[in-house]
Amino acid sequence: IAGRGKLIAVMGDEDTVTGFLLGGIGELDKHRRPNFLVVEKETSLAEIEETFRCVLSVPRSLPFFPVPRGFLAREDVGMILISQALAEQIRPAVAAHARALPAVLEIPSKDHPYDPARDSVLRRARGLF
Repeated sequence: IAGRGKLIAVMGDEDTVTGFLLGGIGELDKHRRPNFLVVEKETSLAEIEETFRCVLSVPRSLPFFPVPRGFLAREDVGMILISQALAEQIRPAVAAHARALPAVLEIPSKDHPYDPARDSVLRRARGLF
């Protein structure tokens, strides 16, 4: 996206995501993919991980042009905010992300306070100093 800034993506419970959406971060890209995921009790672990990771999906209308799915695969996403409780559920995927962009930041949620000891990004940053 030349000349435009990058999006902030958010993954978390309904209250957390709604707060960020009310703050104005909600967007749809040209493939009609939102930059947020509201995780409810019915949301499967596979769906959560697929939304986070680099996965290619093949749209029916253009079967020869796979579309990157997942916030890590999207070029328009510069930062991913993920609730720490959710990051714990997909910890291997979060820990495996080593690129600078999109930056992955773990945030607290209403029901789960932030624990710096469980934050893999913070642990890596501490290792640099």
